[in-house]
Amino acid sequence: MSTPARILKDTFGYNTFLPLQREVIENVLAGRDTLAIMPTGGGKSLCYQIPALLLDGLTLVVSPLIALMKDQVEQLRANGVPAVYLNSSLSPESYRENMEWVRDGFVKLLYLAPETLLTPRIFELLSGLKLSLLTIDEAHCISEWGHDFRPEYRQLVSVRQRYPEAVCLALTATATPRVRSDIKNSLNFSQSNEFVASFNRGNLYLEVVPKTDPITQTTQFLKRFKDQSGIIYCFSRRQVDELSAYLTSKGFSVRPYHAGLEDAERRANQEAFIRDDVQIIVATIAFGMGINKPNVRFVIHYDLPKSIEGYYQEIGRAGRDGLPAHCLLLYSYSDVAKLNYFIDQKEGQERLIASQHLDAMVRYAEDQLTCRRKPLLAYFGEDYTAENCKNCDNCTAAPPELSDITIPAQKFLSCVVRTGERFGAGHIAAVLLGSGAKKVLSHEHEKLSTYGIGTELTQKQWMHLSRQLVQLGYLDQQGGSFRTLSLTPRGRDVLKKRTTIMGQLQEADAAAGSGKASKTEVKYNHALFALLRRKRKELADALEVPPYVIFSDRTLVEMCAYYPQSPESLLNISGVGQIKLEKFGEPFLEVIRNYCQKHNLREKEKGSPRPQPRPKNGSGGRTTLIGEAFNSGESIQDLMEQYQVRRRTILNHLLKFVTAGNSLQNSGELSTLTSVSPGERQAVMQAFEELGTDYLKPVFDQLGGTINYDELKVLRLLYLNKRNPS
Repeated sequence: MSTPARILKDTFGYNTFLPLQREVIENVLAGRDTLAIMPTGGGKSLCYQIPALLLDGLTLVVSPLIALMKDQVEQLRANGVPAVYLNSSLSPESYRENMEWVRDGFVKLLYLAPETLLTPRIFELLSGLKLSLLTIDEAHCISEWGHDFRPEYRQLVSVRQRYPEAVCLALTATATPRVRSDIKNSLNFSQSNEFVASFNRGNLYLEVVPKTDPITQTTQFLKRFKDQSGIIYCFSRRQVDELSAYLTSKGFSVRPYHAGLEDAERRANQEAFIRDDVQIIVATIAFGMGINKPNVRFVIHYDLPKSIEGYYQEIGRAGRDGLPAHCLLLYSYSDVAKLNYFIDQKEGQERLIASQHLDAMVRYAEDQLTCRRKPLLAYFGEDYTAENCKNCDNCTAAPPELSDITIPAQKFLSCVVRTGERFGAGHIAAVLLGSGAKKVLSHEHEKLSTYGIGTELTQKQWMHLSRQLVQLGYLDQQGGSFRTLSLTPRGRDVLKKRTTIMGQLQEADAAAGSGKASKTEVKYNHALFALLRRKRKELADALEVPPYVIFSDRTLVEMCAYYPQSPESLLNISGVGQIKLEKFGEPFLEVIRNYCQKHNLREKEKGSPRPQPRPKNGSGGRTTLIGEAFNSGESIQDLMEQYQVRRRTILNHLLKFVTAGNSLQNSGELSTLTSVSPGERQAVMQAFEELGTDYLKPVFDQLGGTINYDELKVLRLLYLNKRNPS
């Protein structure tokens, strides 16, 4: 009898579930309606694809994303799963053919847009079929408090009533607690059937830098990612076209994407990016929804996103293969003013929600003191407890050198008071600079004592100082067109007592992004990787599918780290299942074998090596003697003195002893050689489980360099010893 774990391995090629996947799948198979909140790249798709293969009837997947339907159906078919989609991108002939496949019972998963599902002919199609699972993807579209509310999603409530026997699974990557509650209430879910995975994407390096010269900042950044896939998000279509044309003139492999392009051109550009024919897409937020391209190595926000949800969703398109990726946001207050202008054109509840979304985004961008992950995850109701994530600009930057900013701070605070605490930072800066702007004069602010007393700083420096005073708790900032400033009790107290204020005065020209990402790539053979990518592209083009449908970059990386040269070894590589082994295994094995033969390389076993016969003499003999002496009760120190060697040498012999299939009986002493906490130890063991033990560098990198190599050597020994039979 097939099980979720067996399907995970045999069909999809993975050995272990990602967090909460197993729990969600089991809840669905138990017949319980389920809400699952999982981050982009967290494996939402398998939560309904695996149940679809275990349930008797049809699984319906409702999604607003045409690109997602095509993408997932291609990947499912590559894994031998019968799936089709019905949407406007199909020709009439293909549409009819897919309907016939569904009607005849040959399909396990059917993908539909909500507006397609809500049509009489689809209801007629489904009337003669058993619907076992109704999956609602992008479920945040149900809630008016979400960042992408769609009225047609509300009508899915009636679909649930039409098919009461079907289990309902609602999925999304971006939902605040308020949105989650709205989804469950709308779909009449039990409050207990909610699964919320961590929103933390540890492999993403998060960076925000002041936008000073965006074109230069962008081109300098791109030079660090030669031949890598990435997305640049812009606010407007015009900006997309201009930036795309400029980057093309500078020799970058770029295409534009926005709703103003002809459908054919837009589809062609997207397809070129997905298939690695083009490296960079410059796009509005219209791009990327449902695109499961795993090897996007960077995302640049050329302009400020409208909301934390949008920002999180867009950076989530980077690093879906789990490898390091860089997310850069260029921030300027002029972007805030521009977005506020458009918000002011809205009315009522819509305006209120948009303003709240933007305020949260601005607070995130302007926070230069705390780990980026803290406010980002807190927005989604998650408490990030680590003091230093080691993978964002605020955590990797050197501690800021603080100086006495009391005088300019007092000037600014005083000016806020004298203007009646009714204006934003831009107006306060204008008064301090002695501006003759109409707004300043119309309020007679040129008559104030603070008028023109701040010419020692530029307008940008005053704006930076204002944001700092908000972060330090001296000023409160309310939403609205001009983000009105007022003094907090702490601000009034410091102004009254003239207390010293320590902070930073921004340089006249802020530096571009540092890019001090702490994560590095797993160690693997880059030359072989290039050959395997070429082979993957050749096969993908022949089948007219994106390269990652064949194998992901992560799978190729493992091939280039372990050099599998047999079908059995290839099955141990993450992402290689039985169907893909049969379809694509031999061409990749041929490339690996030829490369290894040419360069005299041997296959490396993934995980702990197979037991080998004990050596009789030479250094192997010494290894046996040391291992057996340790098991008889001799300490590491005793063995060091007996053989006149360093501790490292004894540990190397014990490692050889264990990898030969022996067990160490005195593992308690080994535990005394490591000082890591229980939590750190568990993280190391999990890393060895995922990455194997042949190399320590991938483990060192995955843990952000927090555990040194001496500790890792001891922990590897404990890990391997635990896996060996006693």
